[in-house]
Amino acid sequence: MHPRPLHVADSKRPQGIAAVVLCSLLWSTGGLFIKLVPWNPFAIAGIRSLFAGLVMLAWLRRPHLTWSRAQVAAAVFYAATMITFVIANKLTTSANAILLQYGAPVYAALLAAPLLGERTHWYDWLTIAATLGGMVLFFLDKLSAGSLAGNLIAVANGLLFAFAMVLLRKQKDGSPFESIMLSQFLTFAVSIPFLFSGMPGTGGTGPAASGRPALIAWLALICLGVVQMGLSSILLAYGVRHVTTVQSFLFSMIEPIFNPVWVFLLLGEKPGVGALAGGAVILVATTLRFLLPLLRPARPGAT
Repeated sequence: MHPRPLHVADSKRPQGIAAVVLCSLLWSTGGLFIKLVPWNPFAIAGIRSLFAGLVMLAWLRRPHLTWSRAQVAAAVFYAATMITFVIANKLTTSANAILLQYGAPVYAALLAAPLLGERTHWYDWLTIAATLGGMVLFFLDKLSAGSLAGNLIAVANGLLFAFAMVLLRKQKDGSPFESIMLSQFLTFAVSIPFLFSGMPGTGGTGPAASGRPALIAWLALICLGVVQMGLSSILLAYGVRHVTTVQSFLFSMIEPIFNPVWVFLLLGEKPGVGALAGGAVILVATTLRFLLPLLRPARPGAT
């Protein structure tokens, strides 16, 4: 198979964008389901990844494991992204962890040209600036100095996320599905030491201690693994084949603004004025980023 030149427009780009957006919407349900499982964060991440890995294995049926550098490196970086995000959330506030993680589009824009030969347009940079500004507004009332170690890990998490996405995109003419599947099983392996404290139904710090039936906790864990991480991983693996790395990040930045929407609708936690304003900025910026190329005269390689 001969790889497509990077300057040739991908006819499946709209489907790729739709896949990334839907992936982000599924990611955004994580906050809701995690609230239903008062268990060690590493254990939650591990069980979620185990279910997600099994979903991907069932989807692929016969995964094509080449063990190439790109395939293995993407798996390691994506697993490291999931693990360091959990660590950052333990050491600093969730708002800090999410905001600092989303420095990733900037890192991806800097990495895309030398590693993938993908040009970052001026309107990509403008959209990045607008969405980061919207993120600050979104979390304004929740930001704090936090733990220095936690904040630094959150910054590192964004960098790891950028490398993971670049390496997944590098396999656009192959199959990034296997890399994401491997990353899920790797994350589960790292979580094993944390699985035996407060497991749902055993008391301790689990749901039984909070009066919440263990069944609800396990159903939430299954939803986290199958829907929030499993199906979203399949969509992400498809999307990165047809959308540039920077665009993948830009369209995925709707995730944090929908996270509190589900919590509000089902648990009644109301978002603040800053969150509503920041969410509006992010939605407008990403929508304009999608529409702008469509409004301009078509040119070869325009994305």
